[in-house]
Amino acid sequence: MASSSRRTFVASLGTAANALTESVRLAAAAAKPVRIRNITIFPIEIPIPREELAIGKYARYTFYEVETDVGIRGFCFDRGTDYRLLDRVIRPALVGKDLFAVEQHLRAGLGQWGAVEQAIWDAIGKIAGQPVHRLLGGATPRLKVYLTCVWRGKADQSDVSYRDQAEMALKIKRAGFHGMKIRAWRPDPAADADACGEIRAAVGPDFAIMVDRTADLPGLWSYSAALRVARALEKHQVAWLEEPFARDDFFAPARLAREVNIPISGGERFQGLDAYRECLVHETYDILQPDVVICGGILTVKKIAAMADAFHKPVTLHGSMGLRLAGWLQASAAIGAEWQELALITPPLLPEEQWSPALKVLHTPTLFTIRDGYVDVPQAPGLGLDVNREAVAQFRIPDSPARSFYPQYPE
Repeated sequence: MASSSRRTFVASLGTAANALTESVRLAAAAAKPVRIRNITIFPIEIPIPREELAIGKYARYTFYEVETDVGIRGFCFDRGTDYRLLDRVIRPALVGKDLFAVEQHLRAGLGQWGAVEQAIWDAIGKIAGQPVHRLLGGATPRLKVYLTCVWRGKADQSDVSYRDQAEMALKIKRAGFHGMKIRAWRPDPAADADACGEIRAAVGPDFAIMVDRTADLPGLWSYSAALRVARALEKHQVAWLEEPFARDDFFAPARLAREVNIPISGGERFQGLDAYRECLVHETYDILQPDVVICGGILTVKKIAAMADAFHKPVTLHGSMGLRLAGWLQASAAIGAEWQELALITPPLLPEEQWSPALKVLHTPTLFTIRDGYVDVPQAPGLGLDVNREAVAQFRIPDSPARSFYPQYPE
């Protein structure tokens, strides 16, 4: 190439680069902060058809709406909430602030209000035109599902026969699902291990059985009892034993994990990062199980997974169900989790049957699609819920408290 041609070529590259830089600069200058204009929170009750009354008369949720000054609204559905935090934490932390400054909001107290954090991400995703998991670097299109089944009646399930549990497991397997979790709450801890034996005999070897002791229940196991149960569960190829000891005990689970060949899991009630750090340092659990709302939200889940990755520990989120599941799916996809827990399932219903009342508050005729035991991660912007605000208002509990906060900044 002649020298004059090279100079012309180089000059053209410089011109193109300058034009691109100028375009980026102008775009950045034109992009104004999107501010949080309003937050509304209230409970709703969705009537359940007569044929589905096995799960109660109503599906109950708390509805969260984050409105922005550009007209975009983010939504989330969760369980009951403490409205007293609204004045003390949420209003000063969020109203009038930059929607996208999630990290700053967490430092200001948003970690105590994980459902609002999800609604913020829903609004951010809608503005960006992307599902939340993609904004956080995830690309998992679907997640393998297991169901946590809790029969109506006694909480400890002592009135449920082993055969009933085995038949439900077989029904779940025939429906295409890959696993089922049961409570280990019976007065005799060995009884739940016996139940797992009958379940295993019914479903065969290629189906995961999980067992949840749930640490905060009264009557915690002694170490010797936990060891005896865990060794019995080993014989039935149980996938993991969840929270066999008190939640503030970072050492007994690690000791148990060293003595048995099934993973020990836990962590669903921890908030923030500190307790998860202790779990990792002390090797408390083989599998961490944060709850998306309790831990602080989707971004906090991402941080927990990053810490766990440094210790080569997997993260499988504590479960959810129905409309609440939207944030869970985005968080699980963002971290590339192996499993998605659907909880709590009330036998004999399957997930699609149990969450069907929730369709009344959506514009779309489906909630989440399950195929071959995997749930599709919504690819629509935000959390992926096509919320019908008018229908939500229709199911609002009469005279329920609501909180709407407006900013003190110029329009």
